[in-house]
Amino acid sequence: MTRYRLDIAYDGTDFSGWARQPGLRTVCGVLEENLSTVLRTAVQLTVAGRTDAGVHATGQVAHFDLPDPVLIPDGLVRRLARMLPQDVRVTAVGIAPAEFDARFSALRRHYEYRLTDAPFGANPLRARDTAPWRRPVDLARMQEASHRLLGLHDFAAFCRRREGATTVRELQRFSWSQDADGVFTAQVSADAFCWSMVRSLVGAVAAVGEGRRSADWVAGLLDERERSSAINVAAACGLTLVRVDYPADDELAERNLITREKREVDGAAGGCCGD
Repeated sequence: MTRYRLDIAYDGTDFSGWARQPGLRTVCGVLEENLSTVLRTAVQLTVAGRTDAGVHATGQVAHFDLPDPVLIPDGLVRRLARMLPQDVRVTAVGIAPAEFDARFSALRRHYEYRLTDAPFGANPLRARDTAPWRRPVDLARMQEASHRLLGLHDFAAFCRRREGATTVRELQRFSWSQDADGVFTAQVSADAFCWSMVRSLVGAVAAVGEGRRSADWVAGLLDERERSSAINVAAACGLTLVRVDYPADDELAERNLITREKREVDGAAGGCCGD
């Protein structure tokens, strides 16, 4: 078998998420169907992060295996561009080491969340990846609240419950910026994310930005062991998976073992589990 890596981008607006679902249009389903047609053999993808309905990606990663001597044809990226719908693209394809696993080899995932508090809402040209916010928010207040959440914590208050899955994660980056058009962008990075975690983090911090909540309230959520009903989950349209980090090729096997052992111990489903 030969393993191949795909780099993928998509507008998630009209997809029912990444994962295959009978009767529904999903990113995985569309890609597997077209790849199987081109390669004339069944293709099954393993992905770095199973994004939810409406969530986008510019840096998604997946892998698949082909039995030898089946080969990737020349110009596959360009050929797929002619076949795939306009809201999904394979941006690169190449042979990967046998030890590479899009899911278990990942060191961390990076997301961006875009929101605007402009009274007219999002710019029409960015309306599909920018969430409108109904109340004005303050950048400094959001920065303070986000900083209080960094580190290794139990994020149960921010995650949809999955039976037997851990909600302990290391939040490595959560910072905000504001561009010249007034759009706020959150940069969020972690070793992995629980289901719905990123949008819950944004929703909680935005409540602080509005002045309705305090940074102490956000920090106090880390002491809770159940999902908090006080958190308003931010809209899916503002969220984009922008990058997945992997170790060097000679460290892939070790990384796979570490991740698999951790998943077996803590019961986590792996990947970014929904966001």
